[in-house]
Order: sequence, then structure tokens, then C-alpha cells
Amino acid sequence: MNNPPRYPRDFTGHGANAPDAQWPGGARIAISLVLNYEEGGENNVLHGDTGSEAFLSDIAGAQPWPGKRHWNMESLYDYGARAGFWRLHRLFTGRGLPVTIYGVTSALARNPEQVAAMKAAGWEIASHGLKWVDHRDMPMEEERAAIAESIRLHTEVVGEPPRGWYTGRCSENTVQLTAETGQFDWVSDTYDDDLPYWREVGARDQLVIPYTLEANDMRFATAPGYIEGEQFFTYLRDTFDVLYAEGAAGAAKMFSIGLHCRLIGRPGKIAGLIRFLDHAAKHEGVWFASRGQIAEHWAKTHPHQRFERPSQMGRDRFMALYGGIYEHSPWIAERAFGLELGPAHDSALGLANALARVFRSASQGEKLGVLRAHPDLAGKLAAAKRLTPESTAEQASAALDALTDAERERFSALNAAYTAKHGFPFIIAVRDNTKASILRAFETRIANDTATEFATACGQVERIAYHRLKGLLK
Repeated sequence: MNNPPRYPRDFTGHGANAPDAQWPGGARIAISLVLNYEEGGENNVLHGDTGSEAFLSDIAGAQPWPGKRHWNMESLYDYGARAGFWRLHRLFTGRGLPVTIYGVTSALARNPEQVAAMKAAGWEIASHGLKWVDHRDMPMEEERAAIAESIRLHTEVVGEPPRGWYTGRCSENTVQLTAETGQFDWVSDTYDDDLPYWREVGARDQLVIPYTLEANDMRFATAPGYIEGEQFFTYLRDTFDVLYAEGAAGAAKMFSIGLHCRLIGRPGKIAGLIRFLDHAAKHEGVWFASRGQIAEHWAKTHPHQRFERPSQMGRDRFMALYGGIYEHSPWIAERAFGLELGPAHDSALGLANALARVFRSASQGEKLGVLRAHPDLAGKLAAAKRLTPESTAEQASAALDALTDAERERFSALNAAYTAKHGFPFIIAVRDNTKASILRAFETRIANDTATEFATACGQVERIAYHRLKGLLK
């Protein structure tokens, strides 16, 4: 039997109600300054590559030079190591700001003085991959080997293994492969959120701290992009102001800022960064933190909790849990299992939509069968205690199991009259109502034409299913 289609992308994330970050000291925003150190790890025939680098430099429209050294490109990268790094080092250490280094391992090995300065400053040195090259077309085993070698060489050069990872020029396998190592407190090869989140990779619960390509000085080297420091400052300031206001309203977020020695390290560009740091310094409740500090806080404050995910279940387990959501109609769950389920369906709302799709696309006769499978409200089955557990709990929630004799007689008469007129029982989402509102709706709806009632009843069936799923899923 073929496995049903499953869709891996997660469009839900933290959802409409993201968790309170609870940053230390009640901070309204957490700012992560990231300095990419790539100088000496880029494409270069000296490094065994087939040609020169062409990415992220001040050479507009640069192209690789196959089999040759590109002297101008090399010198731009060299500037980052020789001058840009030290300018940034003075800026950040002078202000006592924590920094996370994304260090290309082969670049770190070629820059011992800069590594010593990073360590002396107490900066976090994460891995930026073995070489500053594109992983897009790497076979999985080749990339796995490159990750392992990067960890080994990083440990040799820095004196301790990396606890964080960001490839940047990654493949579709990178996050999985880095998580599988069990080595990293955090990985950052995503751009999909303003807060950290957990990703389950096999038995590994991997913390992901999303990064940024827009609050990033790489835009000085791409189009459309920044052409002066003031534009960079304006973008950083505006991002800060929006996130800071959200934090003041109780929805604190994280703000990543991506930097490169050879880009922001130029005097005309760093001026924009300095203006931004001055702007942030005027505000209270700003937590500058390394990504390691953010990861430590998140792991303690928001530890991951696994749960059974409908999109990952086998057929038998799926049917055992959800086959009874639609009253005595397991065929709905059976068909829903064959849909393209994914992370978006691992919530009550998401799975309710998948089941409702099946119900809505069913034939008129099948829908009628579902309606007729529902019991009368406070009817004979309830009195005989022969309702499903779900229906029993629902009717009890509106005290329909504790009617007076007069109320019971009224419900009995309405049930008989409604069914005689429309051909199916009166259906209402009891958990949305009280005994009084149910009775009023009963007395009003009985006068409707059958087509109207059929549509209304179908909508109520979907609502009942959603409430039942809320008892099983978030």
C-alpha cells in the first residue's frame, strides 16, 4: 500500500498566539548581533576550488573566474580580515556588546589573530560550515562529511567544539544533517520566524533560531539593496521600533542583525550601524544577547513538548483517535488520512479542516447519513445511556442530562416534530450553547425549510467535530 501524501513545510509555527518570550529582566526585545567571518574560506583556487568567489562583494555583477585567482575579489575579502574585523571589534568591545561569530572553519584556521581576539572578547564562535561554498548540489553523504570535518577542525582551531551552526548557502538537507549530529544547541538555517522554535528531527529536539537576510549588510552587495549607511540605519531603526512596540504590548520578539567584516567594516557603511546602536541605547528593556544565550534562555523557559502528530500517524492509530470524531462515520477520517496532511493539520483547527473537506465533498446521501447518525438531544438514547462518550459529555455540558419533566417533554415533542419535517435530527453544537439557547434555536429552526436546515445542520456537525478535536489537540 502506498503511503498517503505528506507535506513537510510548516506554515503555522507559533500561530496567532505566540508564546511570551519572557526575555531576562522583562526585556521588550532581544537583539542578536551576528558577524559572519568568511575571509579565507571563500571560493579560491588556492583552497582547491575550481574558480574564484563571486558572492557578496563590492564588485557589481561579479562572476567566477574558472581556474584563476581573482585578485580584486581576494583583496576585498582580505580587507574584511585586515581592517573591517578590527573596526568592528573596537566598536563592539568598546560598548561591551555580545556577538555571535558565524565562523567558516577554514577561514578561522587561516586567521589565528582574529580568533584569539574573538575569544578574548568572550564572543560566541559558531560554525558557518567548513568552506564558504554553495551546498545546494552536495550529495547528502558529502555534506554530512563536510559538517563532521567542520566540527573537528573548529574544535582544533578554537579549542572547543561549536555549539551553534549556520551554513547560509545551504541545501535542503542541511538542517536535518546538523540536527542529527546532536552537537548543536541551536541551528539557524531558516528565516521563518521572529522567535526561536523547536524542530523534531528523528529523536532529536533541535532548537532553531531563525536568521535574517534583510536586516543584513549583505544588501550592500545585492540588488535591490543599500547604497549608503543611512539606509541601513533606517531599516534597522524601523525594525527595532516595530518589534520594541510589540514587546511593550506583551509580545516580545527577537531581532537578528547580519554583518560581514568586508561589508559593514567599511567606514561609510559602519556609520549606519553606529547610529542604530546609539538609537537602541536610548531605550530601556533591550537585551543584547549571543545566540547561545538566547538558546539557553529558550530551552529553560520554553522546553519542547512532543505530542502525537496526526500527519505522522499510521492509518490504524489515526483511525483509533479520529474515526469517531464524526458521529458513527469513520469513513470521513479514513478519507482524510489520504489527504496531503502536514504540520498545519497537527492542530485541532487544522485537522478539523481536513475532516471538513471530506465531509463537504461527500455526496448528499453520505452527508444525510452523517446527520442521521446523530442522536436526538435529550432523547431516548440519552435516557438509556446509549450515547457515544462524546455525545454524552456534550449533552451533559449544557445540563441536558438533568432536565425537569416539563423540559424533557418539550424536547421530546420538538425532536419528533423536527425529524418528521426534515428527515434528520436537530443538530447543534451544544458546547457553544446553554440549555436555554438550545431550546430557543430548536423552536426557531424547526420552522425553516429543509434545504436551509440541511446546510445549517452540516455546519453544526463541523462545529461539533472541531470541539471534539480540541479535547485531543491544541
